[in-house]
Amino acid sequence: MSNKKSFAKSQALFLKAQEHLVGGVNSPVRAFKSVGGTPLFFDRGQGAYVFDADDNRYIDYVGSWGPLILGHAHPKVIGDVTKTLNKGASFGAPCHLEIELAEMVKQAFPSMDLVRFVSSGTEAVMGAIRVARGYTQRNKILKFTGCYHGHTDSMLVQGGSGIMTLGIPGSKGVPDSFVKDTLVAPYNDVEAVRSIFNEFGNEIAAIIVEPIVGNMGCVLPENNFLQELRNITTQYNSLLIFDEVMTGFRSCFGGVQKDFGITPDITTLGKVIGGGMPVGAYGGRKDIMSMVAPLGPVYQAGTLSGNPVAMQAGISTLTELMKPDFYTNLLDNATQLEDGIKAIVADKGFTVNRYGSMITLFFTKTHVKDYDTAITSDTEAFAKFFWNMIENGIYIPPSQYESWFLSGALTKEDIKTTLAAINESINNN
Repeated sequence: MSNKKSFAKSQALFLKAQEHLVGGVNSPVRAFKSVGGTPLFFDRGQGAYVFDADDNRYIDYVGSWGPLILGHAHPKVIGDVTKTLNKGASFGAPCHLEIELAEMVKQAFPSMDLVRFVSSGTEAVMGAIRVARGYTQRNKILKFTGCYHGHTDSMLVQGGSGIMTLGIPGSKGVPDSFVKDTLVAPYNDVEAVRSIFNEFGNEIAAIIVEPIVGNMGCVLPENNFLQELRNITTQYNSLLIFDEVMTGFRSCFGGVQKDFGITPDITTLGKVIGGGMPVGAYGGRKDIMSMVAPLGPVYQAGTLSGNPVAMQAGISTLTELMKPDFYTNLLDNATQLEDGIKAIVADKGFTVNRYGSMITLFFTKTHVKDYDTAITSDTEAFAKFFWNMIENGIYIPPSQYESWFLSGALTKEDIKTTLAAINESINNN
């Protein structure tokens, strides 16, 4: 389907990078440990495509791990951000763009009465957990195996994402005392949650959950799981935190909570609301968020929080998402891709999970509903598949345990090309 690609420049760059950067990368999954070979170094992106240092072109299903829902270098976003940047990159002081983006976020997420912008999803989770503890005057947090909520110490317990890829159960450098108040249950297991609450309910400040998991691959809730979490937290006067850093805006203008009709107490966001720039946010009910300084005693701050460049990128991105046909076209392509993959792998029995414009092909015949079923995947087969896809001009995440992300820049022809590549890559495996 394609000529053998050269990766000579990426290989040379990786050798040089290892002299100066830890492992040659600035985030572990980028090291390609789980798929082998040399990491690709990228030079530019345009629309649905990325180009590596050797000028190989790929249809992109990583999209900077989700935020580039409009595709790369969207002309409206680039134009607006350039105008803003010409006025100054950061003030460390309020600007009107913070208000405008906050209004748009609240429009999408009515559960967020007050919003606090930060610079990453990890920061958003840190803030959400701190305010939950401050509000409830309790210390324990319940999370789920395989769910990743950033690299804050207390959340690096049985997380997903790069932790699964590298086979690290947690992280060295995190004292036991930092995670003693983090409780863990299997995703989709309501009875396990009830059992934990029966024992510790009066000590649990909050449940934090990726409502649709994206960090052990795309995994969906079953058997009314999210509503049961809402019921349990209400019963015990605990808070429910939806980590929508990954899922926010991936299916609709409003996230999983809109799709499922469930109102969390606090929501964390990131990625998409920055349009590719570093940004995050957390927000929720007014009485909860009023605990945050300067209104209350829960302290959190950030020099770059609400900086004008990130705010403008978010405003421009969300404006495009609000256009009438955006989600219709995006989800039509996602459905076409899902149906096509299922047809290709039907005789192999592999699992395909999708939520909105997030999708994962699991190399397992087991129905994937939690961490234990996700790790039945054949990661060696996935690694071969990954490099076959690279040779066929398709860039997917270099890990079995990550979601693919579609962008609005993809065309029907791109989907057909992708399916042809998947068919050849599966058959060559």
